[in-house]
This record gives sequence, C-alpha cells and structure tokens, in this order.
Amino acid sequence: MQEAALLAKMVNIEKYFGAVQALKKVNFEVRYGEILGLLGDNGAGKSTLIKILAGVFPPDRGEIFFEGGRVNFSSPKDARAMGIETVHQALSLVDIMSISRNFFLGREPTRKIGPIYLLDRKKMDEECEKAVTGLGVRVRAPSEFVSILSGGERQAISIGRAMHFKVKLLILDEPLAALSVRETREVLRQVEKVRESGVSVIFITHNVYHVYPVAERFVMLDRGIKIGEVYKKDASPEDIIEIIATGKMSQTLKS
Repeated sequence: MQEAALLAKMVNIEKYFGAVQALKKVNFEVRYGEILGLLGDNGAGKSTLIKILAGVFPPDRGEIFFEGGRVNFSSPKDARAMGIETVHQALSLVDIMSISRNFFLGREPTRKIGPIYLLDRKKMDEECEKAVTGLGVRVRAPSEFVSILSGGERQAISIGRAMHFKVKLLILDEPLAALSVRETREVLRQVEKVRESGVSVIFITHNVYHVYPVAERFVMLDRGIKIGEVYKKDASPEDIIEIIATGKMSQTLKS
C-alpha cells in the first residue's frame, strides 16, 4: 500500500500511565475513504490509541502522520483543526438545549445588530436540519430540546455535526452501545453515508457484530499490543472473535 493512500499513520506508539504501559509499539493506519473496525476487549488499549490520535494524550514514544505530514497534537482542538472529529460513547449533548444549539455548541454563528452580536438562530436551525436530513434522518424541529430524542437520533446529531464541520476522519467510540435493533440499523446506515461522502471512519467496539456489516478492515488490540489485522473478505466474525479471545492470529489468517 502506497503512502499516498494513507490518511493517517501511527508508528511505534507507546504510552505509559505511571508504571503501567498502556500501548506497546503499536502501528496503525487509516486509508482514505474506508471504514476501519478497531476491536478488542476492555483494557485492550483502543481508547488510549484513539485519544492519542485525537489529541487528548501525547504519545510517550512514536510518530503520527496525517495526510502525509508528521503532526504533533497538543489538544483535541489541534486535531479538529486538521479534520479529525470524535463522537464519544457518552455523547457530548446537553439535554436542556435545543437540537440546533447542540449542533453548533462552541461554534455558534452570529449576526451583528448595531454593536451587539446575537446568535443567528435561523441559520443554526436551517443548517442543522439540512445536515442531519442529509444522513437520511428526519428530526423533529431543530428548536426542540435534545432530551426528547432517541439514542439513534442523538447519534445522528453528533455525526451530522462532525460532517458539517468538514471532517476528514470520523472516530466513533462504541456508537451502538445501548441502542435498539432499529436504531442500530439506522446508525449503521448513517456510517455508510459518511463513507460514501469520502470521509474515513474508525469504528471502535468490543463487539465485532456491531462493526462487521460496514467495515472493510479490522485491527485487533490486546493489552496494549496490536495482535492482528484482517480484511473482511479473509475473515468471518467468528475468526475475529477467536483472535481477540486467544490474543493471537491463526496460522490460516496469517498466510
């Protein structure tokens, strides 16, 4: 695979928390326009690796490249400025705010009336509705509170927000946790629409059945070590579960 085909590359990433080594020389790549499943049990290092890529933590050792250039993120703001957005399992939505206020939270458009700047609520409502319906989701009025939304609708708001702000790499942290079967299907459809728009997606989960329908490639971690990487065409969900359970690649998949 040529370097030009890589959107993001992490080389020999190591991270310590006190005496505990959370990541051990992990190599990780994300290609343009792909959905990548990042898998592993609790404590495997998935969240730590992604938090480094998203600028939450600096690596203790190793290098990060994005769009061909080496980067050093000192904060999530730096990563967002490069086009990396994360939708966390605990969605960063405020129940007592409207859908559109949540959509633009921290990046609200304003209009000037005399010496005073006011929120441009009309623009916020229109752009929020357009972005979310672009994912194939019909939301209630953008002026209504987020507290009335279902889990799937909340995910649509978070994904639509990332897309609106020109994301290049979307990181989804356990996006199907606690969702119903119908909501799960809807969110997976949204993820595929994101990929169709040219955005790369990292889908983090401990449940291979959540990500298998949409991902082309899977990376598995175990106790801070990358133990395997397979393409969907070469491995069934059961094969991937066996890798995670045993902590090693089978000889068949290696070949």
